[in-house]
Amino acid sequence: MINADMDIDRTPIDLTEIVAELSGDDEGLLRFLDELEEAFAAIEPRVEAFLEEPGRFERLRSDARDLLERHPDPDRRPPLFGIPLAVKDIFNVDGFETRAGTSLPPVTFAGPESTAVSRLREAGALILGKSVTTEFAYLANGPTRNPNDLEHTPGGSSSGSAAAVAAGLSPLALGSQTVGSLVRPGAFCGICSFKPSQSRVPTTGVVPLAPSVDHVGLLAANVASIEAGAAVMIEDWTPREERSTPVLGIPHEDYLARAEDTGRAHFGMVCELLASEGIELRWTDALRGYDEIFQRHFDLCAHEAARCHAEWRESWGRKYDPRTLKLLDHAGVVDEARAGECLASCDELRSRLECCMKDEGVDLWMAPAATGPAPLGIGSTGNGVMNAPWTHARMPTLGIPAGRTGDGLPMGVQLTGRMHADERVTAWGKLVEPLLGRS
Repeated sequence: MINADMDIDRTPIDLTEIVAELSGDDEGLLRFLDELEEAFAAIEPRVEAFLEEPGRFERLRSDARDLLERHPDPDRRPPLFGIPLAVKDIFNVDGFETRAGTSLPPVTFAGPESTAVSRLREAGALILGKSVTTEFAYLANGPTRNPNDLEHTPGGSSSGSAAAVAAGLSPLALGSQTVGSLVRPGAFCGICSFKPSQSRVPTTGVVPLAPSVDHVGLLAANVASIEAGAAVMIEDWTPREERSTPVLGIPHEDYLARAEDTGRAHFGMVCELLASEGIELRWTDALRGYDEIFQRHFDLCAHEAARCHAEWRESWGRKYDPRTLKLLDHAGVVDEARAGECLASCDELRSRLECCMKDEGVDLWMAPAATGPAPLGIGSTGNGVMNAPWTHARMPTLGIPAGRTGDGLPMGVQLTGRMHADERVTAWGKLVEPLLGRS
């Protein structure tokens, strides 16, 4: 349960531990919400992870009582019974407005509830609230601060979702990734993130940015909590166990050189640590010529975003942030032939990465989760350059905390597996996670 006098540096809530407590005691859920309300009042005004909602906890208690009435037998309660869920404000949720981090009228985004939200609610999750997102899940930041250090960004665009989990306000949060919007804020905030293979989770009911590379995913305290959420959100999830640690592939210097000095040094230390623990690492030529890969991803995002936003921009263009407009304007130099080439390169890159995995005997790719630690200030959400290739290839990626810098800021790595092998990625992630915790 939550200790009400904890500060922002407290440990995030372990979903796998709290769900057993909530489902086994009829009064446990209501007591938990009382304690959560007290913690929320102390922490949320400083972190600003959520959109304002008058009467939030009165609604939550009503929802909890309804949940108890629907599931009176503790032995037959659903797997996420009573778990408070933070939902990035690009997901439609019945009973809530969607604003997508903008000042556009909410009716602009009205529509059926997101499939991912519906599946999590059916599994017993309670909507804690809408979490802050950057404008249209791109770069224009909101007010959210990093719970590890309020002077630093939490990352984006799933900024509120990452901060909510890191601050111990929500055991599970929904987010999305079109470049690095799950893995990067997860790393900056010191928690786990998961971007499933793109086709594993429908994007219905989600405000689009670039549909070909938009991914729905999760943030949580640890890999086991991620796995518990994914098992519900992904309809055909088949749990796996891995007994032996994975062989990790390290991409080419063309890619790694995009990290900052601090990020490169820390990643080198992580590699040395894992090797000393018996993890086999293999350095490869994967992502040689990375500049062109990154440019293709950016061009594809701009082309598709401009199409998605054409009507909205015509009506509400003056309300758009200049950073969003810059992306949409870039579409003007991306003709249909270039757009087709960029789209085809998604499958081409995945094929090359998976062929390299086979040839080199690699189980997972390992790379820095961000260029470095969370930048100072909240005006920027950081650079997604380290995340783009894995998103472009649409392969499953798991972000795991990997120690801290000398001044206490979290660092992380990302592990990427073969397309549709999501269950193996999380299973291997549980074996690597405790080793990374020693870095």
